[in-house]
Amino acid sequence: MLDLFSIFSKGGIVLWCFQSTGEIFSPSVNALIRGVILQERSGNNSFNHNALTLQYKLDNEFELVFVVAYQRILQLSYVDKLLNDVHLEFRDKYKNELRGGQMMIDFDFKACFDKILRQSEHWAKTQAKIPKQMRTFEDSVKSKKTVASMIERKEDEKTKKTVKIVESKPVPNGREESPEEDDVVAASRARLAQKLAQSKKKDAKKSPKSPKLADSKEAKVKKPRVWELGGNNRDLPALDFSTDKPEDAGNYTNYDTTMVGQMAGKIRDLEVESSDESSDEELPASPTKSGGMFNIFKGLVGSSALTEQAMRPALDKMRDHLIAKNVAADIANKLCDSVASKLEGKVLGTFDSVAKTIKSTLTESLVRILSPKRRVDILRDCLQARQEGRPYVMCFCGVNGVGKSTNLAKICFWLIENGLSVLIAACDTFRAGAVEQLRTHTRHLNALHPSTTGPAMATLYEKGYGKDAAGIAMEAIRYAADTKTDVVLIDTAGRMQDNEPLMRALAKLIKVNDPDLVLFVGEALVGNEAVDQLVKFNQALADYSSTANPHTIDGIVLTKFDTIDDKVGAAISMTYITGQPIVFVGTGQTYTDLKALNANAVVHALMK
Repeated sequence: MLDLFSIFSKGGIVLWCFQSTGEIFSPSVNALIRGVILQERSGNNSFNHNALTLQYKLDNEFELVFVVAYQRILQLSYVDKLLNDVHLEFRDKYKNELRGGQMMIDFDFKACFDKILRQSEHWAKTQAKIPKQMRTFEDSVKSKKTVASMIERKEDEKTKKTVKIVESKPVPNGREESPEEDDVVAASRARLAQKLAQSKKKDAKKSPKSPKLADSKEAKVKKPRVWELGGNNRDLPALDFSTDKPEDAGNYTNYDTTMVGQMAGKIRDLEVESSDESSDEELPASPTKSGGMFNIFKGLVGSSALTEQAMRPALDKMRDHLIAKNVAADIANKLCDSVASKLEGKVLGTFDSVAKTIKSTLTESLVRILSPKRRVDILRDCLQARQEGRPYVMCFCGVNGVGKSTNLAKICFWLIENGLSVLIAACDTFRAGAVEQLRTHTRHLNALHPSTTGPAMATLYEKGYGKDAAGIAMEAIRYAADTKTDVVLIDTAGRMQDNEPLMRALAKLIKVNDPDLVLFVGEALVGNEAVDQLVKFNQALADYSSTANPHTIDGIVLTKFDTIDDKVGAAISMTYITGQPIVFVGTGQTYTDLKALNANAVVHALMK
């Protein structure tokens, strides 16, 4: 049973609405608009909110949205057919009014809707009685892809291959053998002979050395390296921190003061340079010249409305381009489906308008995905928390080896540059050297920003190894409140997303301490793995918190961004999954290598 069917324009004007109950469905429809339509996630036409399932269809020619809502526990097989039939009937009946922009008239559509609903329900009952048959290979997606790839390959090689007619010579056994087959056999034999000759030369070169290696026992034993003072090793004593104590921070003098003062104020935007310098204004006339990925739309010419079938070859190439730029395959498919649903039905004119429209559509979608849905101003939040007399708490989590401790130290340096005192809670009680690493960072930060009056700007709260991380974080927050420290940075142990005991421990730490900001630290190098990491981290925090409103990931720190050139697809994958912004981007090894994400620069590098 349907609860709601609504037809409204993209400007927010409700043209017609059917409602079977007195329940208020505005929050669910608003959530659909905010979370799917406005965020360019319209590839999948289904959306769940509370106990409702909402399915929708877009009409891009008249800028309309058709939405149907029903209880999630129901399995209604006729909803897709109902949406399509209502869409076609409403368009045909009121196309003159819609084309003329008359949105405020009374659309009397109740009788038509009831008729279509009865027909759809009858169709569903009829289909349920028909026994299911196995799908043939011709109906599968694989067969279509195979045929498409064969056609595409023939077109690509048409200019390279030439047809040559040669008369075949008869052979004694009656079988005709072409010269092409003889050439293939001869080439294969030549390659085999060449490989055999090369292998014999290698064996001949290795044979004189093999007796010496067999007789020499010293060659198999690795000798220990001898560290001698003087020469290139004259700085060895300065590199030995094994005897340093926390109270020796004032005696530490080997630091670079040129970075002091560079991080005051807001984080600088990230600048991404693309290797392709081609012009964005127009496409080249010749398909052999490089014109970016958008010369694949050269076939979409005409004044008729765009259809998904016409756009499918271009969308497939677009998906491959995104995957090559490190976007997760699943996310690339959803982005292409979203572009197809947004452009389907649009009436376009000349070739130039087609290319510009498609390029602007995809660019706007990517920029909107990377743009934060909510305000993220950490400095302002920290100052507000200080006025309230409490510390601002940030928790860092992520998988092993992504750089949580290093980027925590960068953020600590940035906060100190802006006059905030920081307490670092060493809650990684598992990895050997984790506490010592934070102790060294604290010593460096205090040496760069010595406190003339009062306590040090950076303080490390540690309890050693093997302790409960949630308890250490709680004690650190309490200690920061007592000492009037402005910010608490909680460093957690790295853990894989499939490790249930460690994920339960992380959920316990976040539930007990309720930090103001939970940051997921991920690498810019990952592709499909980013999807699995973020989904399972978010799911674990929601499942193991045992609260009605669990605290999940609030933002993302993207590390090692300086190692990927223009393959910036991980940023798209991570923000698309969680819908949360990328707060910081790590671009190097020093404290000043911390940037804010520039959505336009990332999209520019991604589209080249």
